[in-house]
Amino acid sequence: MPVNIGATLNHISRESSDIRRLADFYKEIFGFEEIEAPNFGEFKVIWLNLPGAFALHLIERNPGTKLPEGPYSTTSPTADPSHLPRGHHICFTVSNFDSFLQTLKEKGIQTFQRSLPDGKVKQVFFFDPDGNGLEVASRRDE
Repeated sequence: MPVNIGATLNHISRESSDIRRLADFYKEIFGFEEIEAPNFGEFKVIWLNLPGAFALHLIERNPGTKLPEGPYSTTSPTADPSHLPRGHHICFTVSNFDSFLQTLKEKGIQTFQRSLPDGKVKQVFFFDPDGNGLEVASRRDE
């Protein structure tokens, strides 16, 4: 049996060639707040906090990197959000799923939606501007 060390999630990091664009997306879509970030000198960072949840550290991508943005690049053949239920993604829960879904539609964000077989949880999958997979699930009591 594992020893209980009191681990909690501190932050998730995302590398990007445009950390400002990515920060604005997470602030606008999920309500992250920009917080003070240290000066790393050779590269820029933006730190975001989702109150009561976790921090997101956006790190400037090394300009010499030849890999595409995100695990599923928007230029990749797997940019279809229907691949995300089994792919790499971060999942959020929102207080009003239908209102959130309407916001995504108004912003023209391509989504894939489904409900679990018991019908109690609705899910929507989509990508951030760098091609990182995201899921939003409804709360069971909605």
